[in-house]
Amino acid sequence: MERFAAATALNQKYDIDHAQLIGRGKLSVVHRARRRVDQRLVVLKKIQVFEMGSKERSECMNEIELLRTLQHPHIISYLDCDNELTIAMEAAELGDLAGLIKQTVQEGAQLGEAAAWQAVMQISDALSFMHERRANVFLTAPNVMKLGDLGLGRYFSSKTEQTHSNVGTPFYMSPECMQGGGYDFKSDIWSLGCLFYEVAALRSPFFQQGINFYMLGRRIMSRQFEPLPAGYSSEMGQLVDAMLQLEPSHRPSAADILSVARARVAQHATS
Repeated sequence: MERFAAATALNQKYDIDHAQLIGRGKLSVVHRARRRVDQRLVVLKKIQVFEMGSKERSECMNEIELLRTLQHPHIISYLDCDNELTIAMEAAELGDLAGLIKQTVQEGAQLGEAAAWQAVMQISDALSFMHERRANVFLTAPNVMKLGDLGLGRYFSSKTEQTHSNVGTPFYMSPECMQGGGYDFKSDIWSLGCLFYEVAALRSPFFQQGINFYMLGRRIMSRQFEPLPAGYSSEMGQLVDAMLQLEPSHRPSAADILSVARARVAQHATS
């Protein structure tokens, strides 16, 4: 059974449940744990630092420390970090958005337009607060989504080939990142557009059975995706289309998306 490296500072503060392995990758291993002082359920992520140079490791730790001081209702809280790059984070009790979408597909159901607008409102709210950091989306309560893995996401997303080799086919990768360019605010907007589409269609806009990285790149660079399924509003389709523009400067800002989403969420709440 894979375990964290022994005797870090965090190992003294948290009881690690080694039977509760949440995830394992080339660069990290994640377990559930409880904070001893108050028995709060948390997640401990141990980063495999051998993949990083000393400069990258230092930058990563500095960014994690910064993130720990920032609070937002739709961003996973970073609680602690030690010199071995073991990070304590708020636990997402209900898993992640990908799991919710998978379950919905298995049930033959739909999340619906109201849920899609709710998701994009919450995530764009967080992106407006920290829009240069890439993230995963987690569920901490029914209909409550939060961004997570913010600091390390930026580090890995700047290395296109490394990202691809470690996380699989990158359906959320923007055209500029696909071509080896930099990752900036508008790259997050592309990724959010892909997620917005997926909440509605329950699949990536660029998914195709048996697709590989080369085929995915061609689909992304030609904006080859189907319209949203029947039943979704033209306004939603237009916003997705605007977010999935090849030219980054043509995509709306997170604040613009948040404004539209808030209005639509309010409209659904009163209808």
